[in-house]
Amino acid sequence: MRPEQRRFLIYCEGERTEVQYFKGLRADLRTLPVSICLGGEHGEPQSLVRAAVEHKKRAPQSPRDRRTAYDVVWCVIDVEAPRPHDGLDEALELARQHEVEVALTNPCLKLWVMLHFRDVTGYSTSDQAQRALEQLNACGYAAHRKHVEYNALRDGFAQARDRAEALRLRASKGYRQNPWTDVDRLVALLRAARHP
Repeated sequence: MRPEQRRFLIYCEGERTEVQYFKGLRADLRTLPVSICLGGEHGEPQSLVRAAVEHKKRAPQSPRDRRTAYDVVWCVIDVEAPRPHDGLDEALELARQHEVEVALTNPCLKLWVMLHFRDVTGYSTSDQAQRALEQLNACGYAAHRKHVEYNALRDGFAQARDRAEALRLRASKGYRQNPWTDVDRLVALLRAARHP
């Protein structure tokens, strides 16, 4: 008898880029039970974490969640630049208290997407990262519609992971350093769960 697969719940703050990326990844991982939700007030990390915590608590009683708890719950949060989100430290503490993992990107998830194609080592604001991804013209991203074509990213995970690890090794201030991301930890976990 095969062991039951772990169930994942991912809460994203971004309506388009993050959701499209993780839905594309979920389609790649086919049978892996991954629920992807938008949560909280846009740009407010505490409300995102609160939404994930509440979902985690209600899942065992919820018909929509098959009355089954999630094994792993993550929030995907942009730090933002030039000014980090208010309440980010409080959101991280709330996540820690409720055993919710957090994948952070400074300044925003567009950095993680760019790392699939090239090194990014210089500081950028969130707006500059959006423009840089659009100018890269590699995955269909346009700032006015914030759309990414996951198929263009599929084969670049190993390079993106290596580049993200290199950024973290250089970062003396952790996620407060720009550029910085640990989204690769979440993606690697999902990929490993699908292909143990």
